[in-house]
Amino acid sequence: MFTGLPALSHEQQQQAVERIQELMAGGLSSGEAIAQVAQEIRQTHKGEQIRARFEDEDEDEA
Repeated sequence: MFTGLPALSHEQQQQAVERIQELMAGGLSSGEAIAQVAQEIRQTHKGEQIRARFEDEDEDEA
């Protein structure tokens, strides 16, 4: 699968990690916190997009 992902600077990545940690400290699970921060980034990101390819490892084993 191919998808466009925001290209984040190191500083932006660090801010995202800190935001995830804040949400987890507030009671969200790690998955919920990551999903929320990812959605926030998608809504506000104005920079470049990168192309990423995700492969299902199970397909290689079949």
